[in-house]
Amino acid sequence: MAANRYTRNIPLPGISDGRSGYRGPAVAKIVGISYRQLDHWTSTGLVVPSVRDAEGSGSQRLYAFEDIVRLKVIKRLRDAGVSLQRIRKALDEVVQRGLSLEELMLASDSAGNVIAVDDQQQAMDLLMSGQGVFFISIDPVSEEVSREVAAITPERAEPAVIMPLNRDQAI
Repeated sequence: MAANRYTRNIPLPGISDGRSGYRGPAVAKIVGISYRQLDHWTSTGLVVPSVRDAEGSGSQRLYAFEDIVRLKVIKRLRDAGVSLQRIRKALDEVVQRGLSLEELMLASDSAGNVIAVDDQQQAMDLLMSGQGVFFISIDPVSEEVSREVAAITPERAEPAVIMPLNRDQAI
């Protein structure tokens, strides 16, 4: 039987190796923000969905577990009064230093500065500085997200299966 010329293995835009992810509305609910706020944070590059980004009208972003943890950390910093500009600067520094959020704590001082803390001595130095400091340890945030994500079925980022048409079938 000859190959059907209508069925081709064409990669779809934004699809990355069949990983699983979570849609925006579910992510917004887990994080505790509106979908509109999630869309704003994504469109400004504060967070980028690592499974699949939107590619035009009607496509859906898919966020990985790590993206949700990052969003939850951002939300906690915002709740503590830290500006998005300072959060963005701190997260950019984490990336520039080659670290991941899971490897550190984030601290904010009374001036609203966000500091990535990756060892105990650095944390002690901050505490001893005499300023008011609060810390966000990422492990508990990750565990919280893990419990909340367990109730949601992730979606696979893979192309839809296209079934060939028989010549006898009407369109």
